[in-house]
Amino acid sequence: MGRKIHPLGFRLGVNQKHYSYWFAQTKDYPKFLEGDRQIRTSIERYIANHMTDATNYGGVERIEIRRKTDLIRVDIHTGFPDLFIEEQDLGISQMRGYMENILGIETQKLRVVLTSITEPYGEPKILAEHVASQLRNRVPFRRTIKKAIELVGRTMNRGIKIQIAGRLNGSEMARVEWAREGRVPLQTIKASIGYSYQPAQTIYGVLGIKTWTFRGMG
Repeated sequence: MGRKIHPLGFRLGVNQKHYSYWFAQTKDYPKFLEGDRQIRTSIERYIANHMTDATNYGGVERIEIRRKTDLIRVDIHTGFPDLFIEEQDLGISQMRGYMENILGIETQKLRVVLTSITEPYGEPKILAEHVASQLRNRVPFRRTIKKAIELVGRTMNRGIKIQIAGRLNGSEMARVEWAREGRVPLQTIKASIGYSYQPAQTIYGVLGIKTWTFRGMG
């Protein structure tokens, strides 16, 4: 068995940066860490609960959190910012109020900022969410993988790999299927690799989707 390591943690400090920026004393570190997890979970849960169309899945690529003395800034990098503007239930003010109630923030101000991504389907997390939504709608997995690779082919990425594991198309025995287009050098530290994992709940069970993207040598 090969020993696997997370592609993003493997490159942390080389061409991969942190998603949280703050300094804390030793006693406050666990509290801030748990707070960041609650912020990200509350945003994803709010988007999932307020989606009116099943084809819209939010398209949130990453959430960056910056903490100051009296301010918590949350940057939401999304490929489809119009969803937060056109839909009345997905407004920024409503989301901020929901997060403040969940987190119980009183002494600090919470600021939410939307950042648009020019090529959303070039990001592994958005692509994995797209594949998961297709599988939940009972689209055959081979067609889904082929369509996802075509979407990535329109971006500047040099390579893409998609892997789906589970009871594919309702078969009795679970298996792993994957497809790759271009180069995806996972063992090269200088390679700019994007990675994401997304589960998809289907009537036959949970399917695991993994996506890797290669953007070039960083």
